[in-house]
Formats: sequence, structure tokens, C-alpha cells
Amino acid sequence: MGKVVLITGSSTGFGRLAAEKLARRGHAVYATMRGVAGANAGAAAELEKLAETEGLALTPLELDVTDDAGVARAVADVVAREGRIDVAVNNAGVAAMGLSESFTPEDVNRLLDVNVLGPHRVNRAVLPHMRKAGTGRLIHVSSTAGRLVIPVMGAYCASKFALEAMAEALRLELAPLGVESTVIEPGAYPTPILGKFGGGTDAERSAGYGPAADLPGQLQAGLGAALSGPDAPDPNEVADLIVAQVEAAPGTLAFRTRVGADTAPLADLNRAAAASQDELLLAFGLGAVAESAAAAYAA
Repeated sequence: MGKVVLITGSSTGFGRLAAEKLARRGHAVYATMRGVAGANAGAAAELEKLAETEGLALTPLELDVTDDAGVARAVADVVAREGRIDVAVNNAGVAAMGLSESFTPEDVNRLLDVNVLGPHRVNRAVLPHMRKAGTGRLIHVSSTAGRLVIPVMGAYCASKFALEAMAEALRLELAPLGVESTVIEPGAYPTPILGKFGGGTDAERSAGYGPAADLPGQLQAGLGAALSGPDAPDPNEVADLIVAQVEAAPGTLAFRTRVGADTAPLADLNRAAAASQDELLLAFGLGAVAESAAAAYAA
């Protein structure tokens, strides 16, 4: 039986690709985005046309992850139509690049509102329905930058580190209830987000950094070289992984899954972190929590 899947950030990139693939595989997909009647009206119309042409259960739906009421309204809409939500894919995100000192507190707040509070809002909206059903899956699209730090991407890295922390806490808290929380860690891929890097608005703070002030440009150039040409990584790799996680049987997924050749440095880090996490739980008298989570996820 097809799943009912809600995906955030579905106008472009990984979310758009995954929405189309899942719908073609027989799932009821709600491809959410902000500005369905505005900035993203074109993307929404394309999805509607695809759904009509191919007879897909693919519905563009208004959802701004920074709007509490809007998130609640979108989730209630899906539940009213389908009676349930089986999977929520937290894919919406924004990127930022610049010397950390150039980011004002307001700049950082805007980033965290999308990348951290956004998934938190979505999870809070869908979890009562999943807990009641005794089944469900939260998929969080993180990044290599959620585990390792890249200079001049400090605020972005902080947001993805926070996302992974929240996802892991949910893994431990929800395991006895039949609801799973997983993290996908993509490397760098050529998607539209790369052309939408925000930056710190206090540019004067970069004046005293000397050669380091050139780091954003150097990183942009390096990314551009790595993500162009015939050998550029294919974003479909990430979309295919999202599809695989949506369709996986309960208890068969690892908590963290990396994707992309440049994520190789995460392999040892993730293994060590998993062992250390269990040690911490045991030290705090929470061995039963570790056991419950171990039973709910693949090693």
C-alpha cells in the first residue's frame, strides 16, 4: 500500500525530485512549498500538470516552515484528506556563507528559523498523528556540514548540527512508540540552493580579516569547480535515497545515512559517535533507552 508522504521544500532540488519519484511509485505525495500562489506558482503548476498528465497522487501544498499556523494548517489538511501521514521529509533549508563575525544575531536567527525550528514545527505537527497510529517516520535532510565544520559556513553548520541533535533525541524518545527518526547526510550537489547563499549583513566586520576575508570567494570557486562538468555528482542520488527510506520496512534503517563521494570522512565519525552515544546513555542510567533504540534501527 502506498504511503502518505509530506515533503517540505519541494519547489526545487532534492525535494522536487523525491516528490516526483515517490508519486510515480504509487505514493500519495504532498509536495509542500511556500508561495504556491506567489513566488513558487510556476513550480506548483508544473507539479499539478505532471499529476494530471500521469495520473499521480501528487499535490502541491502551501507550507512555510517558519509559520507555526501555516505548518499546522498544512498538516491538518493532509490528515483531513488522507486520514494519516506516514512519512514527513524535512527537506526545506537555506544556506549561508560568510565570515562568522559578519552575521548579526538577526542573520543567524533567520537561518535557524528555517533549518532548525522549521523541522521542529513540522515534527510537532505530525507526531500526534503518528503516535496515535503507532507508526511513522521522520526523515531529516542534513549535510556533511551537520557533522564537520567548513570555515565561512559556521552559522549554516551550526544549524545542521542542531538538526542532527534534535533528530537523534527523537530517535531515542520515539523508538518505543513505533515512530522512527532518521538523518540523511548529503555531500555537495549541484542544486538551486547553491545559487541562493545568504551572507552576513554586517560586511564591515570582514575588514580586519586580511586574506581570510577572501575565503567565501575561494569556497564558492571550489564548489563551482567540483559541481560542474560531466563528473558532477547527481542530485538524483539523494532523491533516490529519500525514496528508499520512505519505502523501507520498519526497523531496517540506520539512524544516519551518508550519500555522496565527499562524505567518506563521516564514516568513522558516525560509527564512533554511535558507540559514544550508547556509552553516555549507560552512564546516565538510560541503558533501556539505548536497547529500545538499537532494536528499532539497523546497525
